[in-house]
Amino acid sequence: MNASVQSVTIFGDFQPNPVLVKGDGPPVVYLHGLLGQEWSGFLEGLSAGRRVYAPAHAGSDEPDELRHLNGMYDLVLYYDDLFEALGLGQVDLIGHSFGGMVAAEIAAAHPGRVRRLVLMDALGLWRDDAPVADYLLASPDKQAWLLLGDPASEAVRHRLALPEDPELKIKETLRRITSMASVTHFIWPIPERGLAKRLHRIRAKTLVLWGAADKLISNIYAQDFATHIKSAHAELIPGAGHSPQFSDERAVLQTVRSFLS
Repeated sequence: MNASVQSVTIFGDFQPNPVLVKGDGPPVVYLHGLLGQEWSGFLEGLSAGRRVYAPAHAGSDEPDELRHLNGMYDLVLYYDDLFEALGLGQVDLIGHSFGGMVAAEIAAAHPGRVRRLVLMDALGLWRDDAPVADYLLASPDKQAWLLLGDPASEAVRHRLALPEDPELKIKETLRRITSMASVTHFIWPIPERGLAKRLHRIRAKTLVLWGAADKLISNIYAQDFATHIKSAHAELIPGAGHSPQFSDERAVLQTVRSFLS
């Protein structure tokens, strides 16, 4: 289960983006969540019949480049440049968690760029009666519980396991830290930047997919997104947490494939 790495250079003082690419067919771009870039079983399954592009968020590898991105609008332009460098025209766009927030901003800023939009447990909205949990200052076990599920489960332990090789262990630990920092740069102290007032601009047919048992972002936000986006509907994945593609890969893959077809 491997994807090739396409090093993509874009305008400005940015490191080349190590975009993971696999498959043939219509293009679909996946924007990752809080745990950083990875090639998961969900993306592997999606690459059967589609060409999947999974970039890293700006700053994931070189935090210093975040100095050139003062806010979400700069990040949207960064991705527009990246899509151009990849030779992509209209695409299907999937975003999970923070990636869902960015995907919604892209679809709102460039309505013609996105054909179909999938938002999975997306950040970007805020309700005082259901605030998003603080994952950043949580203990490692609490953070794992919020983002993936029971930290004592075999699946979560395997997902979070570090390499045994000391050098690779250090490298992976740093990658996780810088990936989290690259996200936090755009959403601290709360993940709300006025997205609600821009969602009406989205023209893409949209699937709002949510883990029914999400402990980080309550599933009531699913309907909030669906209400603000004209051509949207929400679906809950029973028993799944903040990362439904991890909790129930088969159900999410089947639902997303059907929606994108």
